[in-house]
Amino acid sequence: MVSHDAEATLPEPHAGGPPRKKQKRNKPTLSCHECVERKTKCDRGRPHCLACIKRQTECIYAHVANVIEETSRSAANGRRMTKPPKKKAGANGQLPVPNIADRNANSSGDTPSRGAVALSIGLLSNVPYSVATASNVFGIGSEHPFANYWTCEGGLPEVISVLPEKLQADILLSRYFECVDPVYPMIHRQTFYADYEHFWQMSMAEKHQVDAAFIAQIFVMLALGTQFVTSTTAQERKQTAEFYASASNQALRMFSYLSTASIRSIQAMVLMTYFLINDNHASDGWAFAGILIRQAYAMGLHRDPNIVTPDASPFEKQQRRKVWQAVLLQDTFLTVLLSLPPSATHTDVSVDDLLDHGSSIASSDPTDNAYIRGSWTLANLVQETICSPRSLDVPICATARHKSKLIADFRAVYRSFPDVFRSWDTESLTALAGTNKRVVRQTLFLTSNYFHNLMLVHASESPDVPVNVRGTLEAAHDAIGSFFLLFNLLESEARVWWVFNHRAFLEALCIGNVLREAAKEPLGKELLAKDPLFVRAKADITRMIQIMQQMAEDSEVARTRVQVLSQFLV
Repeated sequence: MVSHDAEATLPEPHAGGPPRKKQKRNKPTLSCHECVERKTKCDRGRPHCLACIKRQTECIYAHVANVIEETSRSAANGRRMTKPPKKKAGANGQLPVPNIADRNANSSGDTPSRGAVALSIGLLSNVPYSVATASNVFGIGSEHPFANYWTCEGGLPEVISVLPEKLQADILLSRYFECVDPVYPMIHRQTFYADYEHFWQMSMAEKHQVDAAFIAQIFVMLALGTQFVTSTTAQERKQTAEFYASASNQALRMFSYLSTASIRSIQAMVLMTYFLINDNHASDGWAFAGILIRQAYAMGLHRDPNIVTPDASPFEKQQRRKVWQAVLLQDTFLTVLLSLPPSATHTDVSVDDLLDHGSSIASSDPTDNAYIRGSWTLANLVQETICSPRSLDVPICATARHKSKLIADFRAVYRSFPDVFRSWDTESLTALAGTNKRVVRQTLFLTSNYFHNLMLVHASESPDVPVNVRGTLEAAHDAIGSFFLLFNLLESEARVWWVFNHRAFLEALCIGNVLREAAKEPLGKELLAKDPLFVRAKADITRMIQIMQQMAEDSEVARTRVQVLSQFLV
């Protein structure tokens, strides 16, 4: 409040003399250059504002604007993770679930929150989806994931002694590089095989002195390769793969992986997490990944290699970036699927630094690098915008403008993908599967990842922002359609990939929830029967049930999913 005396001392407007010169603006410009030049309103969206998207112009911000944006975004994320907004209970006294994709996940009402449901049904070591009251996160059949075949005194020689014959190992490694490496391309094949062939040429005494992390890496690759073999029964594959995984874990113990870390040990642990998830030990995989992320941080993989390892070769720097990307990607999309908080959140490694170098040993498949960059860019956006709100049952979008901006951000990321991953249809990808299955796998995984997260944004709801029903169904159809096509083209692989299976199941659940809500509206049942979008959505659930029924012979998970999805067709 200003006193009367103070008011008396204020200078009066200049009268009669020359006009006073306007003081120069000292406030930094936060809008993009294009909007400033055109003098149009800028929403300051990243990576592109809405105005530039509509004009199809390049959107560039001043350095100071980017610094302020990063600072405010980090602060916002920090507040969101540590102090979520207060939530109002619904009419029944329970907290509403802010995303239609997650509703009706627990119809029994026995659990106090969706977080508890995530522990009992998201972590699929607890197989029956419908049993939501289990408190043990390791599930009903909580046997230890690594069977103990090892003696106290055997050490690394005992582990090496159970390696299969080289011919069999070659076959399994070939299967790994055919099925797993396209999706998670972090191991440099040429250098790996050089070390692998050299290992087989060693004497037994020399083998016993080999880096234990390398032995762990070989065994986990054998375990994953075994999961994708088609010449044996499901039970035989499971037993053999679990034996190899146990050998890998024992080798990591010989390496002292809790107190020591290397590029090889981190690679082995990333692959071990995927193996455990595929083997229906998702809760164990989640816990194992927690150690992995801590060790990746301890190694400084989250830091720019040019800063922490300035004297390393271009190849070594490239490998550090790829391994960190693999850690980040695994953490981000597991947290989305399981509705748990992200861990790989602090990094200054840039996507733009993942470039090919001229030396032959450092160069990689350009399509692989494009795939890695696309996955990495998407993971960054998902982690910043989706992971934390879902882990706290907070709406992803607080306002309609926020939702529009976030959807624009996702579409901008999608446009940044190379044409090979965007410009395709069922016929062209089916034809490509005859000549280049690697690109087919990458295209379907990236497409599924993108549209699943876009579905979650459309499905988000808050008091001021309704669910975008049509947008949700469109995105869910594109996402689940990727799984359908993978099953048609590479059925044996589609059966193994838990991440793809579970994502498609959650998309079918989201579609079912949308249909159920729509049926409650006036003339809702008539709309479901006549509107092509709703008819197609119901057909997506039917197709998912058919696939799960085919998988039910070997999978209790699939049988339970059939029961859950069938309720939406009644």
